[in-house]
Amino acid sequence: MNPIEWVVNTMPKTDDKNLPVMALEEIGKARKFHESFPQYSKTPLAKLDHMAEYLGLGQVYVKDESYRFGLNAFKVLGGSFAIAKYIAQQTGKDVSDLPYSVLTSEALREEFGQATFFTATDGNHGRGVAWAANRLGQKAVVFMPKGSTITRFNNIKAEGADVTIEEVNYDECVRMAADAASKTEHGVVVQDTAWDGYEEIPAWIMQGYGTMAMEAGEQLEEYGCDRPTHVFVQAGVGSLAGAVQGYFANRYPENPPKVVVVEADVAACLYKGAKAGDGGIQIVDGDMQTIMAGLACGEPNTISWDILKNHVDTFVSAPDWAAAKGMRMLAAPIKGDVSVTSGESGAAPFGILACIMTMDEYKDLREHLGLNQDSKVLLFSTEGDTDPERYKAIVWEGKER
Repeated sequence: MNPIEWVVNTMPKTDDKNLPVMALEEIGKARKFHESFPQYSKTPLAKLDHMAEYLGLGQVYVKDESYRFGLNAFKVLGGSFAIAKYIAQQTGKDVSDLPYSVLTSEALREEFGQATFFTATDGNHGRGVAWAANRLGQKAVVFMPKGSTITRFNNIKAEGADVTIEEVNYDECVRMAADAASKTEHGVVVQDTAWDGYEEIPAWIMQGYGTMAMEAGEQLEEYGCDRPTHVFVQAGVGSLAGAVQGYFANRYPENPPKVVVVEADVAACLYKGAKAGDGGIQIVDGDMQTIMAGLACGEPNTISWDILKNHVDTFVSAPDWAAAKGMRMLAAPIKGDVSVTSGESGAAPFGILACIMTMDEYKDLREHLGLNQDSKVLLFSTEGDTDPERYKAIVWEGKER
């Protein structure tokens, strides 16, 4: 059984020029945009009191994104907002002037025309982009990496996108999407992987993810929790992690929560970067086979990496068994707590938290983080059972592949 590995962030700080990407004012615009969709509703924040007691924690909260827009995952928040910001830019408008009703109007269609939005995905992001493009009368082309499941392929195809499963990994699919977009009239890459020269749209995607963090912050206050002491968040390229870290660093500048970033061990580029300690980017290559398909990304988002290395406390490399443990514990929590249907990538942070609190070999990490009966821990279950058969195999049958 592969162990959980972790490293405390000792990287040199930068001038933090990317933290304003997640300024509260910008996230407020994203939130208002999402609220304009007829499909919008605030996703639940599950308060697991009995689980918290079992784990020796004060409070445990899990944001349940399986209810997001009927798509079973949070990713649509980023893709939809980026498409809106792009259309706003091209038409000389502010995104505040482009709610859903305007974006779907014939008048805007005549003014803007039609673009083709290209993206790479293991499933959730591509489905979100395809869904948003479909609703807004735009086109979508989606490249999926080797090992993608037919269920997730069919979910994207059902939204009217052109979609293929390629014989290469996620990062190569990103390059394919960028190349195809460059050869297409009105072709646009909508990717949450940022690289030098491609940072504007990833920043918009991160702002879209901020809606989820803002909702969670409000819901914590409704529960009587003024601020979380700890936030556990998963990372693939790091866009979600950077968005969540950036939002809470801006919301609680004087007393931010400790943030723990959790990656799949076969794709732990951020963990490797933190372990190197010099602040440089580390890249992981190869097939990256893991049940955490949504985290199987080996090249960091440059914007997020800057935010993360300035603010994150600890980076964790998670094996598949820890994610599977999280899925099972959330599916069947202690009597009295609500069940959370959390997919492989969604449950990884909770699985890591449970291991830290219950396994002696991670006592040093528990003590470093100061996790105890006074801790108020927030986690994000970023997806539900986006592949129902795989979910059942892991949760019902005990498989970990």
